[in-house]
Amino acid sequence: MSYIDPKLRSKFESLSIDLKNEILKRDVKLYTIQDLIKCLENIVAEG
Repeated sequence: MSYIDPKLRSKFESLSIDLKNEILKRDVKLYTIQDLIKCLENIVAEG
């Protein structure tokens, strides 16, 4: 199950619904903005 730190919630919520769904289905733990950026970079790289 994915985890989004409450401190990142507003940044996460600003993403498109497709990106949010993609992040959530990856079962990631996002504690910092760097974690979020790395996850987004991985999505783009797989693109």
